[in-house]
Amino acid sequence: MQNMTELPTNATSHRSLSVIIKVCVVVPFCCVFLCCIAVMLHIFASHRQFMDTSRYILFATMLVNDTLLLMTSVLLFLFVMGQVNFALVYCLPLFFISYVTFQNTPLILATMSLERYIAIIYPLRRPASWRSDRIWIIILSLWFISCFLPVIDLSIGKRDPSVDVLSTPVICKNIVVNTSPIQTLVKTIVSLLFFAVVAVIILFTYVRILLETRKLRQDRVSVSKAMHTVLLHGFQLLLCMLAFSNPITEYLIVLHANWPPEDIAFFNFFCFILIPRFLSPLIYGFRDQSLRGHIGKTFICCSKKVKPWS
Repeated sequence: MQNMTELPTNATSHRSLSVIIKVCVVVPFCCVFLCCIAVMLHIFASHRQFMDTSRYILFATMLVNDTLLLMTSVLLFLFVMGQVNFALVYCLPLFFISYVTFQNTPLILATMSLERYIAIIYPLRRPASWRSDRIWIIILSLWFISCFLPVIDLSIGKRDPSVDVLSTPVICKNIVVNTSPIQTLVKTIVSLLFFAVVAVIILFTYVRILLETRKLRQDRVSVSKAMHTVLLHGFQLLLCMLAFSNPITEYLIVLHANWPPEDIAFFNFFCFILIPRFLSPLIYGFRDQSLRGHIGKTFICCSKKVKPWS
């Protein structure tokens, strides 16, 4: 009898330890990311030359987008870990923001690649919509497209009649919102279509800039930098597409390791959602020579302000 009573206790303690470890891994990771993003956004806000350049405005938009995605994803993760129940009406805004920002990332990357292409091909007669004072129109259009798709996704989904949107407490998981197989299929197809279109745009801009280098006799340095930037956007897109590798990794883990389903879900969440979103803006930010110099100065100033304990 004693062994029988000890089994549930051991299972509960093991689960509690697993939850604590996962939270202790994710929360500091998120805090470091947010600190880095806050530093870069502070630099943009305090130096006018960055906000007068279309490329940096788009990059700042990507920082805000990835921050919203990371924060909503981590909040949903913490709610699931803590088994916190909410009415569906409170879960939907978090899922909506998460979905919108996930879809918006490839659109921003495509726009950044096109901006580099236009800056090289049309340096003196850039279209008005791509100037720094008009680029906000394009950015708002991207957000509108990204917001329109989740509305369609939610409208075709079927709700469980036993779940009242306003009062029934549920755990905020994807399965609560994506209850229909058709809804999941449409969501996957749309996401893959987005990423495929963006991949074609990035490839197109890279090839065109590459061909332009053969025509230009001057300013080859700028063209070379633009080529490397477009390649970096392709790498960023590849990082984002890792989110679609979940079924493959789940199959391989189940095949070669005896992991619980919640551990597999955490592995996929941390490796293919959090880490790519963490690396993508940091790689781009620290690669930029001008921005990297300001980041170094900001950290030096902060370290000087921190007085050691006497």
